[in-house]
Amino acid sequence: MRVLDLSKELGVPSKTLLDKLASLGIEAKSHFKGLEPDVADRLRSLVNAEKAGAPVKAESHPAAAPAPVAKPVPQAKAPSKPPAAAKPLPSPAKAATPPPAPGPQAKAPPRPPAAAKPSPSPAKAAKAPPPAAPAPRSPEAREAAVPPPARKVLLVKGPVVVRELAEQLGMRPNQLIAELMAMNVFASINMRLDLKVAQQVAEKHGFAFEHEKKAVDQKMPAKKMEEDEPEEKAEDLKPRAPIVTFMGHIDHGKTLLLDKIRNSSVAAGESGGITQHIGAYTVERDGKQITFLDTPGHKAFTAMRARGANLTDIAVIVIAADDGIMPQTEEAIKHAQAAETTIMVAINKMDLPTANPDQVKRQLQAAGLAPEDWGGTIVCCPVSAMTGQGIDHLLEMILLQAEMQELKANASRRGRGFVIESRLEPGMGPTATLMVMNGTLRLGDMILCGPHCGRVKALINDRGQKMRSAGPATPVKCLGLSGVPDAGEEFRVTANDRAARALAELRAEELKARHVIAPRRVSLDDLMVTTQDRNNRRELKAILKCDTHGSLEAIQRELGDIKSDKVAFTLLYSAVGNITENDVLLASASDAIIIGFNVAKEPGVASVERREGIEIRLYSIIYDIVEQLHAIMSGLLSPELRERL
Repeated sequence: MRVLDLSKELGVPSKTLLDKLASLGIEAKSHFKGLEPDVADRLRSLVNAEKAGAPVKAESHPAAAPAPVAKPVPQAKAPSKPPAAAKPLPSPAKAATPPPAPGPQAKAPPRPPAAAKPSPSPAKAAKAPPPAAPAPRSPEAREAAVPPPARKVLLVKGPVVVRELAEQLGMRPNQLIAELMAMNVFASINMRLDLKVAQQVAEKHGFAFEHEKKAVDQKMPAKKMEEDEPEEKAEDLKPRAPIVTFMGHIDHGKTLLLDKIRNSSVAAGESGGITQHIGAYTVERDGKQITFLDTPGHKAFTAMRARGANLTDIAVIVIAADDGIMPQTEEAIKHAQAAETTIMVAINKMDLPTANPDQVKRQLQAAGLAPEDWGGTIVCCPVSAMTGQGIDHLLEMILLQAEMQELKANASRRGRGFVIESRLEPGMGPTATLMVMNGTLRLGDMILCGPHCGRVKALINDRGQKMRSAGPATPVKCLGLSGVPDAGEEFRVTANDRAARALAELRAEELKARHVIAPRRVSLDDLMVTTQDRNNRRELKAILKCDTHGSLEAIQRELGDIKSDKVAFTLLYSAVGNITENDVLLASASDAIIIGFNVAKEPGVASVERREGIEIRLYSIIYDIVEQLHAIMSGLLSPELRERL
């Protein structure tokens, strides 16, 4: 350590330290002089003693310590020279040792010059009695000048997760997990810890643990946004376009029928010829706009059909004239009835020679949907998606039903609606297909959608054209959200940005706390059961990546139905987006396969895949996933050994 560094540490000029070094007999010409540790300690003690009020020379004179022993001597000299009692104090200390008087008298002449040295500092001579007492207190003064370091505070917000706690403690997660195991707490890197356990770990590492729980009610920011919303007036309500959903069984021609209406070829772009996402389109007929939603008919997309039924004004049940009502047709009817939506029926494939519309009407009658021409209230329109037969009549009946419902909305309000579909697109980030139900969504608006919020950066319609605003009953793709929202989530435009961000943060914390599983203490019985289960059953682990949240939801539902007594299937992780290197590393660490649905591999994944030896399977048709997983699980079964005699 240099003199300059020590002066900065003690807060004194460098010249003061150089003078003290000279008084100690140490030569130092500049403040760049290096100091030995013991010399630095002596300088610290001198400076701290000065700051505490003690004289510097008290440490250099050990004769000050015997001063209390020489107390009886001043009594003899007190009557002769009471005012000069301070000067002879050092001499009686030595006079007490040699008893003969002539010796000290002969040495008396040299003593006056010794007394002359302290004469320039009479103040120090007057203070000579007090320094005898503080001399032994110098260590205490040093401790008082250098207070003990305060404990660092570990402030934790929300749930305490092992990974985050390890980062705050400045240690690796595996080290923290080892410490928890020593405390008989078994937790993984992403598990939530009990607050008492986290406090014990923090105090063990010298931290004062504080847990801050936000006591902010969600109603407060929501109330602020409601207060900013102007009141709706009856004169502001204007007629809006109807939202029509095509529902029905797979391969009954829903998308092909919509293609004929739009004069497009959406069905040709779907893998396997089946719809695997909700499509939203707008069509103009006689100057009036109609918004169509096309839902999947495969059994795996039950949640998508239910979502489409809840968003719609009119549900058109598409039934093939040669097949009649099928299982997914019955399910679609139940969804529409549960949502209290107006139901219409389109009897498709009327161009086929095997078409039997009367049989379809009888099945509808049995299902409680009496056709209009049979005395009921359900409008049935025979159509053909191949030839275009009956499509004009179908559109006329849709507009008639919309007029009877008197659908209205206020376009002057801030936009509100629902998320139809969401995905993570390369180069664009999180995107969401939104259905504006009321108000107007504009560029630059601040929108709140579940635990995500953000400003609208771009609006794109179903034809790929950029828009500046989207009114009621308009489907639009939105860019600018902070994350991928769940399909079916409600969105709203907010004027109070701070309230929107606060509410989004609260929702994100609640979602995080709901999904993070707290660790539990493992007993010996639990370990025995787990070991027996692992010995008796093989396990197939998988990581799932999909292009949209709706597809992810449907595949998770299908994979959850896979059950086997001999092979256990575990879905470790599922998310929306392309396959990344982190996915491959996670699969390598857990001995899992990666399943991708309508996604690609990011750059660099192929090399990591080869190095780690991970199997990645990409699919574009949903039922291929289930079939091949069943085949993989059957391949994991141990061969049956039979002995033939």
